[in-house]
Amino acid sequence: MAKLAAVQHQHYPPSSLSLLSSSFSDFSGTRLHACIQYKRKVWQPKGALCVTASSTEKILIMGGTRFIRVFLSRLLTKVGHQMTLFTRVEAPIIQQLPGELDKVHADFSSKTKAFAVPRRSVMALILSSCIFLRVGLGNIALAQPSVAFREYIDTFDGYSFKYPQNWVQVRGAGADIFFRDPYVLDENLSVEFSSPSSSSYKSVEDLGPPEEAGKKVLKQYLTEFMSTRLGVRRESNVVSTSSRIADDGKMYYQVEVNIKSYANNNELAVMPQDRVVRLEWDRRYLSVLGVENSRLYELRIQTPENVFLEEENEIRQVMDSFRVNMVTS
Repeated sequence: MAKLAAVQHQHYPPSSLSLLSSSFSDFSGTRLHACIQYKRKVWQPKGALCVTASSTEKILIMGGTRFIRVFLSRLLTKVGHQMTLFTRVEAPIIQQLPGELDKVHADFSSKTKAFAVPRRSVMALILSSCIFLRVGLGNIALAQPSVAFREYIDTFDGYSFKYPQNWVQVRGAGADIFFRDPYVLDENLSVEFSSPSSSSYKSVEDLGPPEEAGKKVLKQYLTEFMSTRLGVRRESNVVSTSSRIADDGKMYYQVEVNIKSYANNNELAVMPQDRVVRLEWDRRYLSVLGVENSRLYELRIQTPENVFLEEENEIRQVMDSFRVNMVTS
């Protein structure tokens, strides 16, 4: 059984160490030995963990993108193990750490496999794999289950749409209505509309052509996401704009924009080399615009870019279901 050395963080080596029994570092028979070196590094400020093993193994890490797993995966790769990172993240899975040399990062990237699976599918994937391994059905391919929808109808304000039935409503979010994916917290939808006392829209075409509406939507998003933090940079672009006549005879605009946020890992650092820029998030924002009751209605959908690629069909079904309805007094 491997031993884990627990060291209290001090500026000098402590006089004694307490050894705790650790069963999770056995790695299927490959004995790992951990030792603490008191050598300060840029991206390991409290010491460096040395890992050695008696044989080369194929190791799977669930996660591997934060905290100790980031460094553990690099150490295991350095001593010759074959690493696979299984995770569900928005940012790049294998990204360069602050202070990590380009050569070291390139070597780690070339020797490590990494893939992301939607969080909602992870448990189904694990359970089905275990079942099929037991019954010997390894050659069976699983079909992607279809997503069921519920309809939300607001007769008081005059709009309706469909949403995935497992999404939950969040109250007090600022919008008239707000739903969120319980598994992917950055994926949500909301509805907002203008006040009839301050607007007198006759048609969505009052916004101009779809291209002009797209610029206005992007400007509004950037205004809302404006950050006062130092070292934050945003990249944005309008992905697509379109118009369509729905089955209710009304015209709707659809706008898609992409926004990326970059930030320095240490915005207060004096030396430029200590301010490493990294990608914070990469998201797709989709808006459906419609006019009724002299109001401009907007259905908003926010989703991480990599999630959008996986769930585009379901998201477009939500967009196409949005309707604005006349309110009878």
